[in-house]
Amino acid sequence: MTLLRCMIVEDQALIGMSLEASLEEVGFAVEGPFMSCAQALDWLENDAPDIALLDIMLKDGTSLEIARTLKNRGIPFVVYSGLPQSADRGDELQDVPWLEKPVSRETLADTLRNTVYPAQAPSGFDRSNQLG
Repeated sequence: MTLLRCMIVEDQALIGMSLEASLEEVGFAVEGPFMSCAQALDWLENDAPDIALLDIMLKDGTSLEIARTLKNRGIPFVVYSGLPQSADRGDELQDVPWLEKPVSRETLADTLRNTVYPAQAPSGFDRSNQLG
């Protein structure tokens, strides 16, 4: 079985190392963590992950250029940020899962997997009838 390659873009070293360890423990192959936009974009010039996990605010600016590059290449990504989700997100972040730090390893892994492999509801299935 091939592991999903997850690119981590996170400028806080301890958070990046924790994310790397957590994702490897649940079966991901990790690229990074990349601590700057420049470092991540440089890597993306010659490689591509199956999915990316992006912190929005990095030491050298926002990760919007990385998001734009990923979207243009059809690579799904999830935002993992200390900032709350905002309704006025740019085009790069529309329809992108947003996790507010911190989240459990299980939530993180499930969100990444579900972003790569969206759950397919059976034909005729009405989600509004589900019991909450």
